[in-house]
Amino acid sequence: MADISMSADTSANAATAPDTARTADPFPVKGMDAVVFAVGNAKQAAHYYSTAFGMKLVAYSGPENGSRETASYVLTNGAARFVFTSVIKPSSAWGRFLTEHVAAHGDGVVDLAIEVPDARAAYAYAVEHGARGIAEPYEVKDAHGTVVLAAIATYGETRHTLVERSGYEGPYLPGFDAAEPIVEPPAKRTFQAIDHCVGNVELGRMNEWVGFYNKVMGFTNMKEFVGDDIATEYSALMSKVVADGTLKVKFPINEPAVAKKKSQIDEYLEFYGGAGVQHIALATNDIVASVRAMRAAGVRFLDTPDSYYDTLGEWAGDTRVPVDTLRELKILVDRDEDGYLLQIFTKPVQDRPTVFFEMIERHGSMGFGKGNFKALFEAIEREQEKRGNL
Repeated sequence: MADISMSADTSANAATAPDTARTADPFPVKGMDAVVFAVGNAKQAAHYYSTAFGMKLVAYSGPENGSRETASYVLTNGAARFVFTSVIKPSSAWGRFLTEHVAAHGDGVVDLAIEVPDARAAYAYAVEHGARGIAEPYEVKDAHGTVVLAAIATYGETRHTLVERSGYEGPYLPGFDAAEPIVEPPAKRTFQAIDHCVGNVELGRMNEWVGFYNKVMGFTNMKEFVGDDIATEYSALMSKVVADGTLKVKFPINEPAVAKKKSQIDEYLEFYGGAGVQHIALATNDIVASVRAMRAAGVRFLDTPDSYYDTLGEWAGDTRVPVDTLRELKILVDRDEDGYLLQIFTKPVQDRPTVFFEMIERHGSMGFGKGNFKALFEAIEREQEKRGNL
């Protein structure tokens, strides 16, 4: 088996910038390489994300091509890549880890893999600055070339695999074969890239993990939301966003805040069993078409009261999408000094109220929807109340 995380164990629509910006970065990155999920049934997960999210199956590793322990399906949409891995029969430390991970957390993200120009240098820098190494740099090869991999630990049981693939032309990694799509992909992509990945951590640990990314990966603080920024009558949370120098990799880190009732972060931590990836934001250039297609395929989105749209034009201004269409599809708008963005959030995509997705269309703004926080979290609270978890 040679998926990102398995290989690591065997050895123990973003902003752009010129390449010159990366060369001065102490921890240069090329972008997100893959979001790797540990799931109970990878075949069914691959089918869901193919049909509901419009993704395309491009590679597979399993018993049919030599992987006796795990099955992994690789799906893409533009530059976004998801990998779904489940255990067939655990026979190694990695197989047992995956089995225990799904039992403890349910389906969830086990690896936020980052593509780097030099995996050895990135790993050395990270470990030298305090990261816990999971896998020292090593090579995997096949007829398509060579990939260099290494891995470091981050919050909870999540890891960052560092992937150097400039010398590789295969469909994913050595050990994977090209695969035919499960269903015919839609003519128009529902999204093009991973915009950001949000992590939830325990109360009092947000600054610790922000400091981790500052020190270990040279990331800088991009945004900060504290106090009344993210609060409703009942619940609150705090969030800080770290990003690499080119803003290609952005990681908001959330922690709960003391409030009258249980926040969405508290609920996540309870049902996930600790810190982990809460949601993945997917960049689209046509959120209207994306939401229509995904709704038709069965994806359920959070609701927004009509009253949100009654005064929307007064503070958000004009957008490319008419207010009536925004109201119909329950799409949110936020505007800052750089422009505006359109966004919407799915409900959790598994039975546990943990992982969900965001669709985001940016027009200049590099924000995260601060103006929508109250409306969004009130919508989440309504769902929490239905589950009896508020």
